[in-house]
Amino acid sequence: MPAQLLSRRSEQARPVQVLHPDVSLPLARMHEVCGAARRTFAALLARQMQGPVLWIIPAWESDQLNPEGLLPFFDPSRLIFVAPKRIEDLLWCAEETLRSGTVPLVVADLPGPPGLTAVRRMHLAAENGAQLTGHAPLGLLLTPGDGGAPGVETRWHMEPAYHGRERRWHLQRRRARSLPPKAWSAVQTHTHAGLNLIPAPDPG
Repeated sequence: MPAQLLSRRSEQARPVQVLHPDVSLPLARMHEVCGAARRTFAALLARQMQGPVLWIIPAWESDQLNPEGLLPFFDPSRLIFVAPKRIEDLLWCAEETLRSGTVPLVVADLPGPPGLTAVRRMHLAAENGAQLTGHAPLGLLLTPGDGGAPGVETRWHMEPAYHGRERRWHLQRRRARSLPPKAWSAVQTHTHAGLNLIPAPDPG
């Protein structure tokens, strides 16, 4: 998808990656996904995109990603794994890859939320990558629990809610610059879109 250098004054024109008609993520920005099914969200997003996926995960993480487990979502041959040995190198790899603009989707699978300075640097790197190549990358920060990375464009929370053999999740939009919080029951489909969203009942 072609893109121009993005500024905060051009929110209306910002290109987006659509996961579902109700779920769009602005490109050349950093987004946070937390909760037990955060990797599933990343896999569903990768299904909607083309090209390689850089997945950065700590070398010391015992719960490593199994490429065969991604087969229901997308071709795992698209994956490029990076396993840095230091937390600083996780963020550096994400920033430099976004700055190159050569990888459409950069997933940083982190042990905890990064600080505001790191998030801002990745935002700027993604915008520079878009200017350099004409193709805006998208950055995902996967964080455990309830997340909480400051300065992200959007924050999503996803938990498994399987029903029998049906792949189902509880999906929440917890933060977005121009949209209110919202919750859905998400069901995987066999269509190209890959996801059906049913609005969750209003708890009030």
